[in-house]
Amino acid sequence: MTDQSPSYHYQVIGRALQVIDAEGPALTLEDLAQRMHMSPAHFQRVFSQWVGVSPKRYQQYLTLGHARRLLAERHTLLGTALETGLSGTGRLHDLFLTWEAMSPGDYARGGAGLVIRWAWVDSPFGPAVVMATDRGICGIGFAEEKGDAAALEDLTRRWPGASHVEDPEAIHPLAEAAFGGRATRLHLLGAPFQIKVWEALLAIPSGHVTTYADIAGAIGHPQAHRAVGTAVGRNPISFLIPCHRALRRDGGLGGYHWGLPRKRAMLAWEAARTGL
Repeated sequence: MTDQSPSYHYQVIGRALQVIDAEGPALTLEDLAQRMHMSPAHFQRVFSQWVGVSPKRYQQYLTLGHARRLLAERHTLLGTALETGLSGTGRLHDLFLTWEAMSPGDYARGGAGLVIRWAWVDSPFGPAVVMATDRGICGIGFAEEKGDAAALEDLTRRWPGASHVEDPEAIHPLAEAAFGGRATRLHLLGAPFQIKVWEALLAIPSGHVTTYADIAGAIGHPQAHRAVGTAVGRNPISFLIPCHRALRRDGGLGGYHWGLPRKRAMLAWEAARTGL
């Protein structure tokens, strides 16, 4: 694995996240570099290649205060976004994509008759398993928190009636497009309520956040905060359907199915690229 690998970059940042979580954002560049067993110059270069900002600025993006500022200053009004049709075809990283939803009958049958291809890939956020039907990507999960076997089982068990086939040749081009910010086809496999929640998430631009309460209001169920939270957590296409952009009303991060370090890293990665 070379220094140019996205997975290598994330592994460095992932280890730094653990140090920052334990000791706070006051650590110096020299301290962090020493913990990563690198020279300060090398550590700074790896960070700059990955996020385009200094480690110190990146640390600031990981704090609860930054999440609260995002909520105050970059709080997406989902109702307006939905009314103006941003999510009509799906909104992803300011690119339009095509998505299809499984019919309620197909969903009830657990994906019976579907062929779901899958493979492990490098991602900017560590090893990821990516799954797709012939209509598009239907699953993305991250292994660092749960481990490879548990992450794979987490996604495959959602569709017990489908045939799951390992196929790196088919999956790798899809994954490269998805993590490279290019337009991507999605096949949403979920119940109608879940798909409404995921469609609302697609209306949140990169670098913005929303709340679970706002999502509930935007989909016409203003009291269904808990159900929305469950649907957000069941999102099968992590990162592309940006459940990491949903925060608690007080600006707290809330939960994240694939681990809070991933959620913090995704928000920081997007903040650095949008200049927030």
